[in-house]
Amino acid sequence: MDYEQKYPPDPIFEEAQPNARVWRMCVDEFQIFDTDLSEDARDTVDVLLVFAGLFSAVVTAFLIQAADKLEPDYVQLSSSVLFEILVVQRALANGSAVDLDPVISSPDALQFMPTHSQLWINGLWYTSLSLSLITALVAVLAKQWLHQYMAMTSGTPLDRSLLRQYRYEGLQAWRVPLIIGLLPVLMHLSLGLFFLGLVVYLLQL
Repeated sequence: MDYEQKYPPDPIFEEAQPNARVWRMCVDEFQIFDTDLSEDARDTVDVLLVFAGLFSAVVTAFLIQAADKLEPDYVQLSSSVLFEILVVQRALANGSAVDLDPVISSPDALQFMPTHSQLWINGLWYTSLSLSLITALVAVLAKQWLHQYMAMTSGTPLDRSLLRQYRYEGLQAWRVPLIIGLLPVLMHLSLGLFFLGLVVYLLQL
């Protein structure tokens, strides 16, 4: 861009004033650089937000089914108890000896312990869901950071240049570009854990 044509030259001894051409040039260059930076980051964040939301819904649907395996089947347990009561009532009505099924009447039958595969499945899927939700949360925070970073400011070109540099240094100090770059890694890790749990789930069928 030809700034000599865009902005008139400054009067002598006013080349460093708050409204000088050099500061207006800095504002324009900063705007071009920041627009490219924010657009790339926003595209990545938007895609991750949509994918993380849909993926979390899918994992939750699987977890609803898998979580039931972590607690006793109360329907089956109630049926067993009712059957035992029926056997006792029939024996008493006939005057015969009561012969209880030791598996049903044993206290160990009430002590439920999920299998190792069920523990692994739930552990992998809960971890996958947690990573997906963390990705979505950090992506939302990143969008807010970028919005504040690109917010228009008022004042002289010198004030705007200094404020932009202050924001840019804060963005780098908090490693925002690095955090945004790590979000796809978290999402890939979440996908890998989900598919690993899915393999374990299919092997136990």
